[in-house]
Amino acid sequence: MPDLADISIRQHVMAALSEDIGHGDATTEALIASDSSGRAKIIARETLTIAGVAVAKAVFVELDNEASIDAHFEDGEEIQSGECILTVSGQLRSLLTGERTALNYLQRLSGIATQSARYAKAVSGTGVLILDTRKTTPGWRLLEKYAVQCGGARNHRRGLDDMILIKDNHLAALSSECAIAEAIRRARLISPDLKIEVEAETLDQAQQATEAGADIVLLDNMTIEELRAAIKLIDGRAQTEASGGITLETIREIASTGVNYISAGALTHSARAVDISMKIES
Repeated sequence: MPDLADISIRQHVMAALSEDIGHGDATTEALIASDSSGRAKIIARETLTIAGVAVAKAVFVELDNEASIDAHFEDGEEIQSGECILTVSGQLRSLLTGERTALNYLQRLSGIATQSARYAKAVSGTGVLILDTRKTTPGWRLLEKYAVQCGGARNHRRGLDDMILIKDNHLAALSSECAIAEAIRRARLISPDLKIEVEAETLDQAQQATEAGADIVLLDNMTIEELRAAIKLIDGRAQTEASGGITLETIREIASTGVNYISAGALTHSARAVDISMKIES
C-alpha cells in the first residue's frame, strides 16, 4: 500500500478548507472565544474499513499547528461501530471549523475502502485481483485510489499515461479492417515500454487481440459462458480481465472462470459514504 504522504495532502486540504470556510466561519467566530481550547472524538457509527486518517489529521493541523491528535487505528483496519478513530485536542474554533472537512474526507475515503474490502473478500481464495477504474471524483483520484488499496483491492491505471488501453472508440476512430492489429502495432511503435491492453466485446475480438500480441485482453460485458470460452481461446497467451456490470452478487462466479483480474467502477463511483461523526467533549 503506498504512503499517502507522497500525495499532495496539504494542497488538497488547503483547497477543501478554502472552499468551506470562505471569508470565515461566521457561526464559530460569533460563539466561541479565540482562546478557548477543547477536545473532540471522531467516532465510527457503523462497521467500516478506515481510510484517510492522515488527511483528516492534516485538516486540523492546517487550522491549528499545535493541535494534539491521537489516531487509534491505521488505514486499512476494520473498525466496529462505536469505536473512536481519532482524538483531537486544540483550539476549539479549529475543531469546529475543521469538523465537516475532516469528516468528508474520512466518510468518502472509508466508504471506498469498505466497498473495496467487500469486493476483495468476495473473491478470496480464487487468486483473482480486484481492480478499480478511472471512474473517480475529479481532483480526488489519488486519494480514492489510495482508499481502494486500503480495502485490499488494487489500482488499474492511475491515468492515461501509464498504460495503453485500446477501447471500442479507439478502434472506431481508427476505422481499419484490421483495427486491433493495427492499433497494437502503432502502440508498440510509439510506446514500447508500456503494457498494452485491448478491450474485446466478442470472442473474435479477443482472438484478434491475442494473436496481435496484446499483453492483457479486457473481456467486456461477456456472459459467464463467453468468459469461459475466451479464457480457453486465449490459453495463457495473454492475461485476462473481466469488466462490465460487476456486482457483489456475480463477482465470485466471474472469478471462477479463470480470469486474472476483475475491474469494477463501483469501487469508487458507487461507494456509499460511511457514517462517521465528531463529538466535542464538554
